[in-house]
Amino acid sequence: MAILAHETVEFTANGGTASGYLAKPVDGGPYPGVVVIQEWWGLNPNICDIANRIAAEGYVALAPDLFHGSVTAEPDEAQKLMMTLQEPNALVDMSGAVAALQARDDVRSDRIGVTGFCLGGGMSLLLAMNNPAVTAAAPFYGVPGAGMGDAGKIQGAVMGFFAGRDEWINAEVVEGIQSALDGAGVRNEIHMYPDSDHGFFNDTSPDVHDPEAAADAWDRLKAFFAAELQS
Repeated sequence: MAILAHETVEFTANGGTASGYLAKPVDGGPYPGVVVIQEWWGLNPNICDIANRIAAEGYVALAPDLFHGSVTAEPDEAQKLMMTLQEPNALVDMSGAVAALQARDDVRSDRIGVTGFCLGGGMSLLLAMNNPAVTAAAPFYGVPGAGMGDAGKIQGAVMGFFAGRDEWINAEVVEGIQSALDGAGVRNEIHMYPDSDHGFFNDTSPDVHDPEAAADAWDRLKAFFAAELQS
C-alpha cells in the first residue's frame, strides 16, 4: 500500500471557492485523478477513508464538500441537507474538483474518474453526463434527480453498484439507468447485490453494511478504474 499524504484543499467553484479532502501517494506519479462524492451525511470520515483507500491504489483522490461544512449523523438532518442541495450548484462544485485535479502536476489530466455513494451515486452520474473530462464513473446506489436524459453525453464507461433490498433505488430504477446507458451506447456494467441494503458499502453503518458485497464491489471498482484510467 502506498504511503499517503492528505490535506484540505480549496478550489474555484460557483464564482467563489469550494473545499474538499485530497489524498494522494507521497511518491511517484503523475497519477489518474478520482473525484469521490459524499453520501447525504456530508463529507464525513467515512468518505475521507474511501478517498484514502482509492489513493492507496495509485490515484489522486479529491472529495469535494458539497454541503460546505455541514455534516450530520441524523437521518432527518441529512434529508434536509440533501433537499436543499441544488444539482446545478453541486455540478459546478464537482466540475471545480475535476478542474482542480487536472491542474495538478501530479495528476494525469486526461485520466479522470468519479465514484459516489447514495446522494453521491446520483451526483457521480450527473457529473459524468455533464463533464467530458470524466471517462470512468462508478455510482453506488444513486440516480440523478433530473434522471438520465443526458446519458448520451457520457464519455467512457460506467460501472454501477446497487442493492436488491434498496427501497429508494429499487430494481425498476436500476433497470431505467441501464436502459438509458444501453440506449445511448455507453459501455456499462451493472452489479446488483440482491441480499444487500442501500448503503451496503458503508462500514460505519452496521445496520446496512454487507462486508461480502462491499468486498466484491471494492474489487470490481479497483479493476474498473485500473482498466479505464491506468492504461
